[in-house]
Amino acid sequence: MLAWVGAPAGPPASATAYIYKFHTLKDSTVPAERVAARGPECQSWGGEAASTQVTRRTLRGSDVIRNRMGPLWLDKTKFHVIGAILFTAQQGVLHPTAVVKTRMQVAEGGLSHMSGFVVFRKILRSDGIPGVFRGFGTSAVGALPGRILALTSLEISKEMAFKYSEHFDMSEASRIAVANGVAGLVSSTFSSSYSVPLDVVCQRLMVQGLPGMQTYRGPFDVINKVVRSEGLRGLYRGFGITLLTQSPASALWWSSYGGAQHAIWRSLGYGNGTQKKPSHTELVAVQATAGTIAGACSSIITTPIDTIKTRLQVMDNYGSGRPSVMKTTRLLLREEGWRGLYRGFGPRFLNMSLWGTSMIVTYELIKRLSVKPEQ
Repeated sequence: MLAWVGAPAGPPASATAYIYKFHTLKDSTVPAERVAARGPECQSWGGEAASTQVTRRTLRGSDVIRNRMGPLWLDKTKFHVIGAILFTAQQGVLHPTAVVKTRMQVAEGGLSHMSGFVVFRKILRSDGIPGVFRGFGTSAVGALPGRILALTSLEISKEMAFKYSEHFDMSEASRIAVANGVAGLVSSTFSSSYSVPLDVVCQRLMVQGLPGMQTYRGPFDVINKVVRSEGLRGLYRGFGITLLTQSPASALWWSSYGGAQHAIWRSLGYGNGTQKKPSHTELVAVQATAGTIAGACSSIITTPIDTIKTRLQVMDNYGSGRPSVMKTTRLLLREEGWRGLYRGFGPRFLNMSLWGTSMIVTYELIKRLSVKPEQ
């Protein structure tokens, strides 16, 4: 699974505190309040930035980010390099939960009704540590270009959505949720054409060894066998359901995150013109909690769709004729009822909740490490 990332940050005292914004600055001296603070609440929390001037320079939109302390110059090379390293490490920590979830979703017999922890122990007993990391190398290397694509489209669309939402009569909380939702929707749509073939390959590597599943010598062997039997369309199994559901699911995650973070900051007494600034510990704690809530909400709603998609992408002999979403759904409901749609729910719930928490914290760390020194 690819971790498409991007994170708003900060308490609701400032709309800009939620969303790092990319700006195009012309060849002129720009008052910092035009890029940092909006309204009295923003000025109270970002006042230090509001009293300064931005140096004359010509920048592309992706060269500068704005946070609660005003404009910061982003070193894009460091941003992508550090991001690749840290997110690959995060992906490695969570990969075993994805393997357990995938095996539970496609397994036949007793394995599908065992708990995630029992399945994890069975994999360790039969295959050792390598068993819970099947497909990780392919996923980690293959995710790098897709992650760059997703990050770029996420940030740009987030900026544009927040800007255009100013024309509508909405509360600050609604604008934040809409901007995050639109950003997730656009980023997910752009990345689906790349991520679906990668998912097909990785998931087949994860489940090899199960009864009825093929064995492969590696990712290129998966591609060769799939293309030889079904053509290129075989690598795009589940593309339609991914395109129709991944973008709304991403939008759901980001909307839940923005709404949860706003509510948490309000409950802690921030906003309404308060002069109090949150500590770094508070920032991380609120971001992590909001990420966990968003991941939990998303997993509850999207697990049935994920189960159908995974079975469609991995199982070759499930029913007669060419696999389809409707056929896969009907057969699964006939065999197990609605309970079957929630196969692997435990590991998926754990994966998405931990992913949300760690992703937010990691992403904010990458942003801080990638800021250029002041000149």
